[in-house]
Amino acid sequence: MQKRKLGKSNLEVSAMGLGCMRLSPGHGTVAGTRQEMIALIRAAVERGVTFFDTAEVYGPFVNEELVGEALAPMRDQVVIATKFGFQIDSEKDPHPVGLNSRPEYIKETVEGSLRRLKVDTIDLLYQHRVDPNVPIEEVAGAVRDLIQEGKVKHFGLSEAGAETIRRAHAIQPVTALQSEYSLWWKRPEEEIIPTLEELGIGLVPFSPLGKGFLTGRITENTQFDQEDNRGSFPRFAPEARKANRALVDLIAAFASKKNATSAQIALAWLLTQKPWIVPIPGTTKLERLEENIGAVAVELTADDLRELDAATAKIRVQGARYPEELERMTNR
Repeated sequence: MQKRKLGKSNLEVSAMGLGCMRLSPGHGTVAGTRQEMIALIRAAVERGVTFFDTAEVYGPFVNEELVGEALAPMRDQVVIATKFGFQIDSEKDPHPVGLNSRPEYIKETVEGSLRRLKVDTIDLLYQHRVDPNVPIEEVAGAVRDLIQEGKVKHFGLSEAGAETIRRAHAIQPVTALQSEYSLWWKRPEEEIIPTLEELGIGLVPFSPLGKGFLTGRITENTQFDQEDNRGSFPRFAPEARKANRALVDLIAAFASKKNATSAQIALAWLLTQKPWIVPIPGTTKLERLEENIGAVAVELTADDLRELDAATAKIRVQGARYPEELERMTNR
């Protein structure tokens, strides 16, 4: 597995990470037992993956516990990223009730994350969503304190706007921004990626396969279970899925010419954009994990990129990314 550094930091990770959100209950039916998901995470390590992404709010709590148990035997081989920022009143009533990035709450939630992850230090700690009620300078200052205490190594932001990134970076250097970025969501190219390049910050694209849609395995007839949040996203309404099939078909046709899968082309496209971009596709299946890892070996030429970009630019993706309430939490 190739390695990459996130921006100008010294944080080196595998070129492909693993997003762990859907390996535990809370975001849809898990296609396997807890022990099978632990085995999948360990299989990723065996195949060279060193970068694992979780969050307090996934579950909530249970995903950090799963990741912590799975990676405990190989802690010194991996980089674990987690996130704070949602108000969760207690582990007995673990339903998020809005945002909370007050410094004292950040420090409290980090103690819980350390315990669940079975670690002494969190390698990369993201603010999950920007809290409009807490100045970002206070958030960055709180994480700086945690870094000085040895409880955190690196500071990250998720779905933050360019001005917020600059303000946070001035207080505590930001190692990575996590944001959606893929062949069907290129908006980070407008302002975010130039800002990251200027400041020397890495980009960790989540949903690099369009939450599974770009693989071609989701159609307008796919039925999402009640727990699967994709069912509430406008982009995944049946009529939007039907309209957006044009993009999926385009990628599939290109993939066949390159003797690769659609997923591998979507991931290889991201890897080719910048050397400090590290996607974190998620999967519950070993064969898909191996397929995604295989994208690292797919070579796209400058002509390939021009062809892909020109073709995808002609297709207007239908449907908003999120319901309005969630969309308001992004790009602040």
